[in-house]
Amino acid sequence: MEPVYNDIGIGYTKYRCADSRIVETIVGLLGLSPPAVLADIGAGTGNYSSAIADRGFHVRAVEPSAMMHRQAVTHNSVEWHYGIAEHIPLPDLSVEGVFCILASHHFSSLSAAMDEMSRICPTGPIVWFTFDPRQAESPWLNDYFPAIWESAFKVVPPIEDVCRLLEIHAHRHVTNTPWPVPHDLHDCFMAAGWRRPDMYLDPEVRACISAFALAESAIIKDGLTRLQHDIQTGVWRTKYGYLLERDTIDWEYRFLRAA
Repeated sequence: MEPVYNDIGIGYTKYRCADSRIVETIVGLLGLSPPAVLADIGAGTGNYSSAIADRGFHVRAVEPSAMMHRQAVTHNSVEWHYGIAEHIPLPDLSVEGVFCILASHHFSSLSAAMDEMSRICPTGPIVWFTFDPRQAESPWLNDYFPAIWESAFKVVPPIEDVCRLLEIHAHRHVTNTPWPVPHDLHDCFMAAGWRRPDMYLDPEVRACISAFALAESAIIKDGLTRLQHDIQTGVWRTKYGYLLERDTIDWEYRFLRAA
């Protein structure tokens, strides 16, 4: 199967920038000192690979999409590999730590991906940044794009199930750390516009959010029309204006650490 990001995410480097707070959290959870060798599985354009390499680490970025590779910026401490999570093209015992950022919902087999991560990193930490929309706080996107919100339930398993699988396949204890989404996030993933609803009206931004980019246009057309109307007329602010006073929100984004 062709990687989905061969067809979407053309403006990925512009809108999916590494957010320093996510970088800090990953480095902290890895608990390793540079120049440790790390693997970034589902690296995309290498936005986080490069940001973490800037901290003195050596990163082996694994990504199946040629589109993502073409957008990657060269970094002396980032080594690129074509490959999927279920068959990581790295030798056994080749890295000291692994991280995976908002990519696991694209894996065809979580179990196989976890086995592979454990193979290349049998004793070091494995850190996943992922999400589970089931208990999200005030998920107003559902009001405008219910089909997209519901689709997340189909591709993202409950976080408890993911933790259990990771413990079994990585043979390590797993901790689950909540990560409230800040209002000024630099990485425009799905929840980034929770306080900036106009973000979702930009087609280039939507093209870099897989849930939108892969949806049929008819599914989101009505929602976009209603959202634009509600923003322009003040209806959105009337309904959700209380969110504008918040700095963060819990939309069920989580850091999982197996160690």
